[in-house]
Amino acid sequence: MAVPCTNAILSTLYKYNSNNQLTMQSATGKLSFREKLGYSLGDGAANFIFQTMMLLQLSFYTDTFGLSAGAAATLFLIARLWGAVCDPIFGALADRTNTRWGKFRPWILWTAIPFGVLGYLAFRTPNLGGTGKLIYAYITYLLLLTVYSANNNPYSALSGVITGNMKERTSLSSVRFVVVTLATIAIMGFALPMVNHFGAGDSAKGYQITMGIFSLLAIIFFFITFFTTKERIAPPPQQKSSLRQDLTDLVHNRQWVLMFIVFLFMFIFLSMRNSILLYYFKYYLDPESMRQFLVNIDKGLFGLLESLKLTAVGANYADNSFSVINIICQLCAIPGIAVGNALAKRFGKRDVFRSWLIIAGIMAALFFVVPPSGIWAILILSILFNFSWGVTMPLPWAMMADVADYSEWKFNRRATGIVFAGIVVGLKVGLAVGGALAGWLLNGYGYVANVAQTATAVQGIRLSVSIFPVIALVFCVVALFRYDIGKKVEYQMQDELAERRKAYTE
Repeated sequence: MAVPCTNAILSTLYKYNSNNQLTMQSATGKLSFREKLGYSLGDGAANFIFQTMMLLQLSFYTDTFGLSAGAAATLFLIARLWGAVCDPIFGALADRTNTRWGKFRPWILWTAIPFGVLGYLAFRTPNLGGTGKLIYAYITYLLLLTVYSANNNPYSALSGVITGNMKERTSLSSVRFVVVTLATIAIMGFALPMVNHFGAGDSAKGYQITMGIFSLLAIIFFFITFFTTKERIAPPPQQKSSLRQDLTDLVHNRQWVLMFIVFLFMFIFLSMRNSILLYYFKYYLDPESMRQFLVNIDKGLFGLLESLKLTAVGANYADNSFSVINIICQLCAIPGIAVGNALAKRFGKRDVFRSWLIIAGIMAALFFVVPPSGIWAILILSILFNFSWGVTMPLPWAMMADVADYSEWKFNRRATGIVFAGIVVGLKVGLAVGGALAGWLLNGYGYVANVAQTATAVQGIRLSVSIFPVIALVFCVVALFRYDIGKKVEYQMQDELAERRKAYTE
C-alpha cells in the first residue's frame, strides 16, 4: 500500500541533467517490463560465466585441465582476492564517470567483448606442460576477474539509479533473478551434456566449444542491457566528489558493514557448496541408482533422455543426473522468486530474507545424511533448497540498493558505485575463501582425480557439500538480526529522499 507522501508526488516526468542523465522528479520510478528484462539480461550474461566458475571450474581444473586440487585452491584464493581488490577501484571510477549515457551503463558497453573473450579463454586447455598450464590459468583467470569487476560493479550499481521506488526495485530484482535462474539452468542443466556431446570423449574440446557458445551469448546480452536501460537518479548537485569522504561514509554506515558480512558468508557458502556438488554426484552417489533414476524420470519425459543417449549403456550417469536434477530444481527457484517478491512487499526484504535463509540452510545440511542410493531424496531436498533459495535470491541485491539510499539519507551524500563495490568486495572475498576451502578440503581429505575415492575422501566430499558450508550461513543470519533497514525504514527513506530529489530537479 502506497504511503500518503508517495501519493502526493505521483509524477512520472523526468528531465535531463547537464550530463544528459535522467533524474527523478518523483519517487515512483515506474519501470516498463522491457527495461526490467533488458537490465536483467545483463546478469544473465554475467552468470553464463559466473555460474560456470562456481559450479564447474574446480572440476575443470582438476579433472580436465590437469591441476591438482591444492594448486587450483591457491589459484582461486589469489585470483578472487585480486578481484576483491579491483571492486572498489572500479566502483570509485564508475562514480566519477560522466558521459551522455550516464555513469554506469558505459562500463557495460566497454567491457562486453573483453568479458566474453576471457570467459572463453579461461576454459581452454592449451598444449603446454604443467608449469605452462599453471601460468596460463593464472593469467586468464586474473584477467577474467579484473574484467568481471569492471563490468559487474557498475552493472550492480545501475539498479540503484534506475528507480528509487522500493516496490519497483524489488520487482526489478525479481525479474533479474528469474533471468539469472534461467542462465543457471543453462549452465547446471546443459553445460555438461554439451561438453560431453561436443567433446565426444575429449572434455577439453567440449569445454572450449561450450564456453565459446555461452561467451558469445553473454556479449549479445550485455549490448541489449546497455541499449534498453536508463539512469534516473543522480547524486545531489551540491555533492563534491571525494573518495576519502566516500570511504569514510562507508565505514560509518553500520548497515553497509552488516551487508558486507552477509555477502561475505553467503558467498563462502555458495562457492564451497557449488564447487563440491559435482564431486558429490561423481564420487559419492551410486551409479546404478542414478541410471535407474534417469530411466524412471524418462518415463515422464516420453523417452527424451533416451533419445539424447543420457540413459545409454556407458553414459556418464553422474553428469547426466547432475544436469537433470539441476534443471528441475532451478525451475523450482522461479516460483520461489515470485513468492519472495510478494512476501517482501508485505513483510519487508530483511525479514523474508532472514527466514528463508534459515530454511535453505536446513535443506543443504540434510545432504549429509542421504545414502548413496538416495537419488530421489537428493531430488526432493534439491527442490526444497532451490525453492527456498529462490525466495531469497533477489532480496540481498535490492537491499544493497537500500544501503546506498541509507547512505544518502543519513549523510546527504550518494556514492552508489562505491557502496555496491564495497559490498561486492565481500562477495569476492567469499568466493575466494569458499573456493579455496573447497579445493583445500578435497586435497586434505585425500582426493585424487578420476579414480575411485577412499572412504576418507568421500567423507570429506559429503561434509564439504553440506555441513561445512552451512556454518557460513549461520553468520549471515546473525548479521541480519542486527540489520536495521526493515519495512518501516524502507518507506521512510523512500519518501524523504523523493522529497529531496523533487526539490533539486525542479
